[in-house]
Amino acid sequence: MTGRVAVRVAFWALAWLLGLTIASLRADSYALPAGGDGVVGWEGVTIAKQEDTLADIARTFKLGHDEMRLANPDLDFWLPGAGTRVILPTRYILPHAERKGIVLNVPEMRLYYFPPVRPNEDATVVTYPISIGRMDWSTPLGRHRITAKIRDPSWTPPASILKEAEAAGEPLPRFIPPGRDNPLGAFALRLDLPSYLIHGTNRPYGVGMRVTHGCIRMYPEDIERLFPQVPVGTPVNIVDQPVKVGWLGDTLFMEVHPPLEEDPVGDEELRRLALELVEEADRQRPVELLGRELLRVLSEKRGVPEAISRGREK
Repeated sequence: MTGRVAVRVAFWALAWLLGLTIASLRADSYALPAGGDGVVGWEGVTIAKQEDTLADIARTFKLGHDEMRLANPDLDFWLPGAGTRVILPTRYILPHAERKGIVLNVPEMRLYYFPPVRPNEDATVVTYPISIGRMDWSTPLGRHRITAKIRDPSWTPPASILKEAEAAGEPLPRFIPPGRDNPLGAFALRLDLPSYLIHGTNRPYGVGMRVTHGCIRMYPEDIERLFPQVPVGTPVNIVDQPVKVGWLGDTLFMEVHPPLEEDPVGDEELRRLALELVEEADRQRPVELLGRELLRVLSEKRGVPEAISRGREK
């Protein structure tokens, strides 16, 4: 373990053991990399307490359910145990998209917001975990925009959702007023798609899973922070990128997520996508690939950026 990594591990472990507040641990805003780099954040580690679940730890460190599960495949999600070392997948490769407005990568279940750059300030990116639509209620891809901002929204479930709830033996009221029982939470951003929102929730432990009817769900504290930053008219680009690559200094990283169930993307297609992205990166900077590492990252699909090249000698 290098000195720099050891310091980061020690910081996260000490912060957790000292019981610092959620606000003080937020690692959701990063300076945009310069020089063509595309990796932000770092992979940290924390130590679980006896009462912790991985869901608790995920929310504290601004992570979603599935990304925490993928990063820690050998741990019991609901009872990791006191003293257990838990990986925090808080390093991200930025999606291959214009760095403007909101970019949402559905297989990653993560939102990236690129705020407008103000005079004398550096460009930044803010990132949050999200929930997306189930297989039969897929979140629509493409370029959209924010058309309205709603504080304390009410909800009128559409007929299709009322019918589904009735069939499941859990009938819904035809109108749900603002308040703690409202599934939309306290804040909502309306898209230029009928019935689609980016919103909060009254069920925060579902964030980071495919549990919605197509809307984009966020932790209550995350949508509360994002809501005032995003003006009406902000572009929203929803992409499907199970494989991402990005430079960090002289090293190329790759991040692979399990494709959406309804996507016809098998291992061969993932390999083809990966090689296309690596070839594009190689045109930017010559790269000496670590072939075995590339194949391992593609096979494991842990959603964690990992080095797939040797750093160039100085």
